[in-house]
Amino acid sequence: MIYSVIVDLSAGEVDRIFDYKGEGYEVGTRVLVNFANRETEGYIVEKKETTDYDESKLKQIIRPLENFAAISPEMLELGRFMRQEYHLRWADVLRLFIPAQMRGNRVKSLTKQQVCLATQDSLDVILNSLKPNATMQRDLVTFLYLNGATLSETLNAEFGNAALRALKQKGLVQTQEIVVRRTPYKNIRTGKFQKHELLAEQQNAVDTVLSDRQGRFLLYGVTGSGKTEVYLTVIEKLVAEGKGCIMLVPEISLTPNMLRQLRERFGDTVALLHSGLSSGERYDEWLRLKEGEAQIAVGARSAVFAPIKNLGAIIIDEEHDGSYISDFNPRYNTSEVADFRARQNNALLLMGSATPSLGSFYAAKQGKLKLIEMPERINKQPLPHVEIADMRLETRRGNKGIFSEVLKQRLSETLAAGNQAMLFLNRRGYSSFLMCTKCGYVAKCDDCDVTLTVHREDNRLKCHYCGKSYYMLDKCPNCKASSFRQGKIGTQQVVELLNKMFPDVKVLRMDADTTQTKESHGRILEQFRQGEAQILVGTQMIAKGHDFPKVTLVGILDGDQSLHHEDYLATERTFQLVTQVAGRSGRDKDVGTVVLQTYTPEHYCLRFAAKQDYVGFYNWEINLRKAASFPPFSEIVRILFTGEKEKPCIDQLTEQYAELCNLKSKYPSDFYYLDKMRCPLKRAENKYRFQILIKISKNSVQQLLPQIYAVCDGKKRSGVQISVERNPQNLA
Repeated sequence: MIYSVIVDLSAGEVDRIFDYKGEGYEVGTRVLVNFANRETEGYIVEKKETTDYDESKLKQIIRPLENFAAISPEMLELGRFMRQEYHLRWADVLRLFIPAQMRGNRVKSLTKQQVCLATQDSLDVILNSLKPNATMQRDLVTFLYLNGATLSETLNAEFGNAALRALKQKGLVQTQEIVVRRTPYKNIRTGKFQKHELLAEQQNAVDTVLSDRQGRFLLYGVTGSGKTEVYLTVIEKLVAEGKGCIMLVPEISLTPNMLRQLRERFGDTVALLHSGLSSGERYDEWLRLKEGEAQIAVGARSAVFAPIKNLGAIIIDEEHDGSYISDFNPRYNTSEVADFRARQNNALLLMGSATPSLGSFYAAKQGKLKLIEMPERINKQPLPHVEIADMRLETRRGNKGIFSEVLKQRLSETLAAGNQAMLFLNRRGYSSFLMCTKCGYVAKCDDCDVTLTVHREDNRLKCHYCGKSYYMLDKCPNCKASSFRQGKIGTQQVVELLNKMFPDVKVLRMDADTTQTKESHGRILEQFRQGEAQILVGTQMIAKGHDFPKVTLVGILDGDQSLHHEDYLATERTFQLVTQVAGRSGRDKDVGTVVLQTYTPEHYCLRFAAKQDYVGFYNWEINLRKAASFPPFSEIVRILFTGEKEKPCIDQLTEQYAELCNLKSKYPSDFYYLDKMRCPLKRAENKYRFQILIKISKNSVQQLLPQIYAVCDGKKRSGVQISVERNPQNLA
């Protein structure tokens, strides 16, 4: 038999099929092959009777790497779709479908010793065979008789190694090796599931979704309208029919809460997949799904590739979130991948948000998605009242601090009433830059074209792009002066100021610096949920999906920061962020308040966000997009050139730009924009960065994209990496 193999090497030169000989392998099996005179891992993607090559010269497959096919035929079909749609290499796509540590045999199933009684005799008979003073042995035998087979490590801890060893020698107990699953978040608090009667809007949403098991739905519901209960009820109905489901959330910080709710309802049939797990946990959870031990996968973006059997639904919560689009290799759009998988399996796709992406809402208006609306909060609770604090007026009044007077007042009132507050600032660290006041020198990363951020806790300067850390400066390296000014504040400084304002109040901080361990997200959120702290300060990871009944105040410290990015998505992102974080307030009985601090209170985006008027914002913004021919009325393609040397990048850019100009001359009406430039972030991780930006007609995508890809696949210079993005989320 001839097997078509993709070698596990991410390089354009070997991004093709190689034929090998062998017998008895399944398609999708990972195998070890001889490639370029060395042993290399690969994936079988096809088997056939004949080959176009001289069969006598074909090499034999050395051996399989597992005793099962790691990648199903369904996922191979998905891989072919992603290769074509996103211009990806085979190896990069196939790696998405398995836990990373499987490559190189870096993870295996965990085995442990289990102990059980070796005799069928009654307990009295066994105990009579032991000396009366052998207390530990007698207790251990009694334990095994009552509890059955138990891990030896548990017995050793309880009764001691000597007792277990003595019983083995007497032939009264025996051991065997068993596979033990590693369970993430096994200590997460779960309560007893209580069935809730669905409200009319929730029941209508569930009925609508389940009426079309192959439908494409957009659930637009305001914050606190009960979308999560709709998701869980849909999953419950499908699981009862023997179907599997994938539940996606945008942030790892949201997985503990969603996992808790799913485990309360569905127990051990739930598996968790995300990059924050240990390699062993991720492998075991993936294996449980593959072998059918679990029916429900929950996780962030990568969980869309979960090896679910008999897939019935894919649910994407907070579908608008930019984290669902991978902006590094391999690049892909999660909602598009989910749509393809749902169609493969005749399954339904349900996307939900209080602030849907303009593209999704436009698709719903065009009839490509079925729109379900939930315009009211549960129990008719009003949306929080939003107060806009004009920071320009605060400055004129002499308030140069980071808190407006109204926010200080509302904080005092909230704490006095025994309630909780959340303060949002989309900037971690202590301050955003360090500048010499004498000569103007600003500390920058050696490898990236960005300023370093001050981190007071460990007294370091850190780059938030590459992660490099530097000693804190005590003298300017340029003029030797010791006079520095620090830039805009970060979460760390906010916490410090709050501790001075309210010394008796516990303040928690949640950002990338405080959530570096796997359990940290859940621990911080659980502390806040249990009332162990009164104020939670955080970045985007506190902005969505959380439900804290005692939170009646949300403060947004720099509400217009993201408005000023040079990006057509800036206003949409800002509206979504402000609306989402505002929605954390007043979700229980007490009415919520939001204080939105801004230097541009007249901006239409913030006016609509203050009223939480999504439809009004959508109508305004979609007209601007249409007039400027931005997505969803066009397609933006970005070709990124990176390399450690500047000249080869420029030469490669110039050559391909000339070819694209020739292509534009053939289709002048389909090209809305074409230009080459340095990236706004000129250097990152010690690599220079250049880009070509293209904006093409939506109607010409299928015709032009393959030709654009063909240009990118042309002759490449050594040391230059080229990547292509469709509708990139970040043009920096």
